[in-house]
Amino acid sequence: MTETLENRVTVSDRAAKRIAKILSGEPEGSMLRVSVEGGGCSGLQYKYDVVDRSEDDDLVIEKPGATVLVDSVSLQYMGGSEIDFVDDIIGQSFQINNPHATAGCGCGTSFTI
Repeated sequence: MTETLENRVTVSDRAAKRIAKILSGEPEGSMLRVSVEGGGCSGLQYKYDVVDRSEDDDLVIEKPGATVLVDSVSLQYMGGSEIDFVDDIIGQSFQINNPHATAGCGCGTSFTI
């Protein structure tokens, strides 16, 4: 998929390092798929899967040691987002800073548009 300003998703350096660490324990060529599905306490939630192949309609984001995939349906909800990794006193987690989200849950894994 060709990246435009409307469908751009970025991966922070912190997230890329954590993804690279996760993928280093997986078979060669593994990638992290980030998708949006119905559910969670706010109506939509992010899902993370390690996969071994991409689809034709995927947005492919490549950083050293880390490849992230976002499918075209999820991209409608995630365009303009940044995938980050937070390590604080509460714990470690991926956080998606989504400009389309109008509300979210306290844990940061579900949102409303």
